[in-house]
Amino acid sequence: MAGYDEKPYDVSNDVSVAVANVICGMALGKRYLYEDKTFREILDAMDKVFAELRCGQIFSVFPFLRFVPGILFSGLFSTVNRTCKEVLEQNSKIQRVLWNEIARHRENLDRENPRDFIDTCLLEMELQEKVDGLTEENVMYMAQDLFFAGTETSSTTLQWSLLFMTLNPKIQNKVLAIELDAVVGEGLAALSHRSQLPYVNACLLEVMRIRTIVPLSGPHATTEAVKVQGYDIPEGTQVLPNLYSLHMDPAYWPDPDRFDPGRFLDAEGNVINKPESFMPFGGGRRGCLGEQLAKMELFLFFSTLLKSFTFTTPGGAPPPSTEGVFGLTLTPHPFKLCAIPR
Repeated sequence: MAGYDEKPYDVSNDVSVAVANVICGMALGKRYLYEDKTFREILDAMDKVFAELRCGQIFSVFPFLRFVPGILFSGLFSTVNRTCKEVLEQNSKIQRVLWNEIARHRENLDRENPRDFIDTCLLEMELQEKVDGLTEENVMYMAQDLFFAGTETSSTTLQWSLLFMTLNPKIQNKVLAIELDAVVGEGLAALSHRSQLPYVNACLLEVMRIRTIVPLSGPHATTEAVKVQGYDIPEGTQVLPNLYSLHMDPAYWPDPDRFDPGRFLDAEGNVINKPESFMPFGGGRRGCLGEQLAKMELFLFFSTLLKSFTFTTPGGAPPPSTEGVFGLTLTPHPFKLCAIPR
């Protein structure tokens, strides 16, 4: 960021590759240079998959349509097949990289010192101590899930956080003056500072509320017939929790379109981590497995960036839009900001 010399630029790429490398370190045991060809291929493929699988796809409601030959139909059906073909093609690129990594890990496996997620899974495949029937295919798909779920969501949250900081300079200054400078001092924040920086945490929670990254959560299904608030839901019914409506309900969040981190602080200034009508990571047994990792990443990236730079809207430019692009995730419209070193 310092290399842009305070000039306006789009932060989305830099944020995405930084977050993606966290997943690479955890899953593959290594990080990539930003210009690495394989790394760029993974990120580009993920971007295209998210772009294609936007909300409102008819085959999400009628899955059998993916089998309809596009050559026989025009319009809607050819679009359905084109989307499926593109998603499968991009998925295959990611899977090739992961299969190569699994093969590399198997060749260099140190059974006494597992290096990462893939090593741990390969050892479990041999021992079968905790997971019956674990296969390399399972491992590949789990690693793929880590990339899809762990990169787009965290990087998008960070982009929204910087956008709202540029729109709310008083809040940005409060983060610095009251907490980061006073508590952390000259250095950068560490995870050990989290409990001492309630306003920093409140800012991130408010970002996750006001711009729900996955507005309709992930699709789930009932394993048996249930009754919820008087409604009968049959077994096998696909359920999409509307998390956006939870987070924008004025009954719980007065003036919900106003960015106000104070919503997440009690009278003593302590963080309210789990208020009513707040479920950015879903809930229950099928809640997000990466919640704790995401919270650590967001805290470290956000606090480090705010400690290092003052973020402003480019002079003469209109303020960035807060509307968002509604797809699988709710992403900001492309915007530029200036990062001024402190």
